[in-house]
Amino acid sequence: MAVYTELSVDEVAAFFWALGLGKPHTVRGITTGIENTNYFVDTETGEYVLTLFERLTFEQLPFYLHLMKHLATRGMPVPNPVASGSCQILHALRGRPAVVVNRLAGESVTAATEVHCRSVGEVLALMHVAGSDYPRHQVNPRGFEWWDKVAPVVSRCISDGQRSLLSSELAFQKQIAASPSYKQLPKGPVHADLFRDNVLFDGECLTGVLDFYFAGCDAFLFDIAVCLNDWCVEGCTGRQHDELAAAFLGRYESVRALTPAERSLLPAMQRAGAFRFWLSRLWDLHLPREAALLNAHDPSHFERLLRVLRGEIA
Repeated sequence: MAVYTELSVDEVAAFFWALGLGKPHTVRGITTGIENTNYFVDTETGEYVLTLFERLTFEQLPFYLHLMKHLATRGMPVPNPVASGSCQILHALRGRPAVVVNRLAGESVTAATEVHCRSVGEVLALMHVAGSDYPRHQVNPRGFEWWDKVAPVVSRCISDGQRSLLSSELAFQKQIAASPSYKQLPKGPVHADLFRDNVLFDGECLTGVLDFYFAGCDAFLFDIAVCLNDWCVEGCTGRQHDELAAAFLGRYESVRALTPAERSLLPAMQRAGAFRFWLSRLWDLHLPREAALLNAHDPSHFERLLRVLRGEIA
């Protein structure tokens, strides 16, 4: 989340009034994240988050928004898009696609405990189950097609050693994707970005899962790998914390058991997760967009993590 499009209080007030959400008391830009323009908006009817989409189009957004609505109606702790009087959940503001969702309580955690990891494992499995009958389909927007498009561009901006790592890992992941085991992986809607900053807790109680705008249909194992790479890894070394990983996987499997193919490909999929975020952070660092408020993430963490997972760093 960031601020690319600066809105006046009057613009926000008119927009919220048209949705029947009352008069805003406060409007505050959100600086974390990198993809969209986001504001916290408090009104007489409640607390909300207003998002203007800077990359995603009106045609692309229904998958994400209706997935959130689908999960919310099944009791998942996710933002629930606000509908207009004509029952539309996708709106327009300043010529851009826009959505308003309820603001969920709680805060993200910086240091994960076993309690946090168990809660995240459970809610991820519950979302996979709840989303299994979601009727819309979209491939993972940051999957192989995006990797093939971005890798040659990013390669021009990095060192020879990084370039070698990028090409080697991309070739390995394509080999895995062509294997019979990969084709057996259970698939469905995945969040694909369930980092610590996208989960809210009130104490040790999980209260919210945020930011579905990288979601798509992919192997559930990719979602699991992304979580393990963030929730269960020591930030300074990139090494997996076995107790945290066991807590996460144990609670996940209490809801949905992993298949033999998932168990065998988990190490490779963790490499895929590290590669995906290394590549996207290189992209954001070397080819940034202008924003009024923007904090780009350092790609070196995921480069180090990828090298650890490949066995290049002990």
